[in-house]
Amino acid sequence: MSANTVRTAKSPARSLSSRRTGRRLAADAGLLVVAAAFVLPLVWVILSSLDTEADLKVKMPDGITLDNYDAVLTPEITFTPLLNSLLLCGGGTILTVVCAALAAYPLSRFKSRLNRPFMLTILFATSLPITAIMVPVYALFVQVDLIDTMQGTIFFFAASQLPFAIWLMKNFMDGVPKELEEAAWTDGASPFQSLLRIVLPLMGPGVAVVTVFSFVMMWGNFFVPFMLLLTPEQMPASVSINDFFGNKGTVIYGQLAAFSIIYSTPVILLYVLISRRLGGGFALGGAVKG
Repeated sequence: MSANTVRTAKSPARSLSSRRTGRRLAADAGLLVVAAAFVLPLVWVILSSLDTEADLKVKMPDGITLDNYDAVLTPEITFTPLLNSLLLCGGGTILTVVCAALAAYPLSRFKSRLNRPFMLTILFATSLPITAIMVPVYALFVQVDLIDTMQGTIFFFAASQLPFAIWLMKNFMDGVPKELEEAAWTDGASPFQSLLRIVLPLMGPGVAVVTVFSFVMMWGNFFVPFMLLLTPEQMPASVSINDFFGNKGTVIYGQLAAFSIIYSTPVILLYVLISRRLGGGFALGGAVKG
């Protein structure tokens, strides 16, 4: 083989390697741009919360101060709205997870011709915009005397998140081998006992995902409590944050940023507390052998 032939064979390989390197660099550059789009607002929130002269620019404060936190850490501005949010979202999340588990169990374990139409209906329900149903819901709540009540808002929170929660819970429940339940049934356990003592403990990551997803979606919901709650003392933090925006376009950016960090803390703590469950899996392959 001549030197020219060897040189010709190496040239396409070198060209292919150069193209791959160029594509990799382009992909990395695109990812950096996307990351910057997410990181810059977070940097602005952190820096502005420590700056009494904060504005819309991302800049280092002239002097680090906690005055913004001192201004917002009051019962009227922060503590009462956060407590209302915890009651609403915590109650709605518990109700959603319990109802989703009870609804997903027969869909996962018992075969029926109605299962598929029901699941498709659930999937369709998740795509309905919340604004499209708020007018009839408001009229219904007025008729049944649930308007401006915490329990009524909790019920609607749970109802709005339940379709997707059932869909998620059913898919996770399918990963638990049915043979484990059959062994429990042989020992005299009822279906409810097998769900409570076998299925749910084994699908811990799935329950954790549904819990986090439901809580986060409720925590950031502004429209539902704004429509269903009328008393200012019952408003959650997702609604009270609107008070930082003045009627004439003036915004206290430093206090808004400080409140935003405090408002985000419960969601971050919830994720940290159950992150170990999220990292688990269904390592049940050997559980039904032998």
